[in-house]
Amino acid sequence: MNVIKSKKIWLSSPHMGGKELTYVQEAFNTNWIAPLGPNVDGFEQDIKNYLSNDIYVAALSSGTAALHLGLQLLGVERDDEVLCQSMTFAASANPIVYLGAKPIFIDSESQTWNICPEQLEIAIKDRIAKGKKPKAIITVHLYGMPYNVDAIHKIARAYEIPVLEDSAESLGSSYHNIKCGTFGDLAILSFNGNKIITTSGGGALITKSKKDKEKAIFLATQARDNAPHYEHTEIGNNYRMSNVIAGIGRGQMEVLDKHITYRRTNFNFYKQQLGDHPELEFQEEPNGYYSNRWLSCIKTRSYQLREEIRLALANENIESRPLWKPMHLQPVFAECEAYINGISGDLFDGGLCLPSGSNLEEDDLLRIVTIIKNILG
Repeated sequence: MNVIKSKKIWLSSPHMGGKELTYVQEAFNTNWIAPLGPNVDGFEQDIKNYLSNDIYVAALSSGTAALHLGLQLLGVERDDEVLCQSMTFAASANPIVYLGAKPIFIDSESQTWNICPEQLEIAIKDRIAKGKKPKAIITVHLYGMPYNVDAIHKIARAYEIPVLEDSAESLGSSYHNIKCGTFGDLAILSFNGNKIITTSGGGALITKSKKDKEKAIFLATQARDNAPHYEHTEIGNNYRMSNVIAGIGRGQMEVLDKHITYRRTNFNFYKQQLGDHPELEFQEEPNGYYSNRWLSCIKTRSYQLREEIRLALANENIESRPLWKPMHLQPVFAECEAYINGISGDLFDGGLCLPSGSNLEEDDLLRIVTIIKNILG
């Protein structure tokens, strides 16, 4: 007997807006298939127009590539130390290791789940006392929720340490009406397949000067010097975005605000339906914070309850996912120094990301909350 499975509900699936094919077809019609061309230029300009006219944008192959180049532009070298938010995806920390530098992990604060100002300053003072002033700070807007920009950047300025702002999850989020991706000395975006908009794979480096953008593009295109032959005086990378997938990005930018509205509606639905249950907590927006709600997250009272909900959803063909396992708890980073207050570990134990795609239907959301309600009683 054939068993009919319920419709699959993904955590965060791509959602096309309709104009993407127009831009991609234009690339084919004009034979702009190489990693340069009018779609790349147009996509960069679209992002610049959306975020701020005071920034410059280099479209790249991934958000990880942008982090790697950003660290290079900040002068990070072998054996340097880079302070990095622990509660994040591994891609925030891996580029530190690419350069032979050492990640130093900083725990979260309870309000936004992002890098803790108190632990950050403790770490900076301690590293300086040990004769190793950190070379940079990597901050993250987790799940679209802005970090405490004022507090973090006040500390960074006081100790003259540059900030590389990881906005991979926060395109469209803002802090006191200023868009995320514009606060750091440098910032990055991601357009991976599960992000709020996607180019299937891709990212961008946000700079404050045209000179830094040009340097990033130079490094992203194998660091070829200006000569009629292939001349190289620096090591480069193959990190530039292709004109074809930039066309997807151009179409996606046209529906970005609509996708944010859909995702925020998902969060509000979950909170309305489940917010009265004392076993669950929702990540609230502090005053002046605006989250794109890339993923709707809940914190349960225990690891056991988190797993009961996750497995019940999985049994009904619904994808959910625990919050990021902090970097200081990852086996690959076991030898790294960390400044810990226990908050990120607690979030990981009880936290769960619910399906959050901008293409979810009301019936999908009702299926999800019904399963969770049946567990909570």
